[in-house]
Amino acid sequence: QVRLVESGGGLVQAGGSLSLSCVASGLTFDNYAMGWFRQAPGKEREFVSTITWNGDTTYYEHSVKGRFTISRDNAKNTAYLQMNSLKPEDTAIYYCGACDGAGTCVPSYWGQGTQVTGSS
Repeated sequence: QVRLVESGGGLVQAGGSLSLSCVASGLTFDNYAMGWFRQAPGKEREFVSTITWNGDTTYYEHSVKGRFTISRDNAKNTAYLQMNSLKPEDTAIYYCGACDGAGTCVPSYWGQGTQVTGSS
């Protein structure tokens, strides 16, 4: 059974930082690109960032580029999202996803999400 478990969300003042983790089990972790996505209230889930299976290439949504950093540790089956200079508009539930195809990361597996709230 594949499980992705996110942690690290919380409430932070504007300009603050949070570090999210996503621990995977039940799959061969380094066979998958990993992605972070978010869903704000009343909005559709959107792409935030992805990282290739070996960590060589990363992609970011325009509004988070330069503020967020995605990384992974294949030995720990864990993906990370370091979020700096948080803004109120970053408020959302953040989900990690495991993607098993080439090209655009379309997750085959999702975590349950972790709430991030940026207060003004």
